Amino acid sequence: MRVWSVKLDPGERQAWHQHHLPYLIEPMTEGKNIMYFEDGREKETNETPGHVLWREPGIPYELLNISDWQYRNVLIEIKPAPAGR
Repeated sequence: MRVWSVKLDPGERQAWHQHHLPYLIEPMTEGKNIMYFEDGREKETNETPGHVLWREPGIPYELLNISDWQYRNVLIEIKPAPAGR
């Protein structure tokens, strides 16, 4: 697995990126964001600490914090087992 933290101040955008592996999101704060997808779709997210989210890999997107507080989460990407194990 690969683990990293995400921090977005109010109005801040996370740059366009894509996940090629499934992943979990553990919100550390309340989250009110909009996901903008490369195909033009938009999805508003409302996250709560203690409620882990599962996401499948997908198309590129960017994330915008539309709240008036800093949003933080821990993202855990699930990597495949090494060959031969």
